[in-house]
Amino acid sequence: MTTTTDYHDAVVRVRYAETDQMGVVYHGNYFVWFEVGRVELMRSLGFEYKLMEIEDDCHIVVVEAHCRYLKPAKYDDVLRVRTRIAETMNRMIRYSYELIRDVDNQLLASGSTMHVICGSNGRPKRLPQKYRERFAEISAKLPAERPA
Repeated sequence: MTTTTDYHDAVVRVRYAETDQMGVVYHGNYFVWFEVGRVELMRSLGFEYKLMEIEDDCHIVVVEAHCRYLKPAKYDDVLRVRTRIAETMNRMIRYSYELIRDVDNQLLASGSTMHVICGSNGRPKRLPQKYRERFAEISAKLPAERPA
């Protein structure tokens, strides 16, 4: 795993169960890998979803998800899920993702997810200050995203 000030790379290997008979990854798995990237990015920043929920009653709910598929991922490929905090607001966070095949640095897919911060009651709430400050610091440093 790699972390810089503007992104975090998590590594996943395509498992046989994630592919069809031709060894090509089923499209829905990209969103699973985006989640892996998101959780590992948060962990690299010193935040854990589980503790955010327990200690701050802070649940990060997906309200929008996009993926642009450029080239297929295949069985046994080693992939880097490059994740960024693209935008932060008082009650929302947008993450962006790039899925890169490790062996040739080929961009296979790009995407984003938008999340609303909610309490355990399901109602939107402000992201606690300690998270807002750190996320704003990171998203302010981001370079322009690579075109899809």
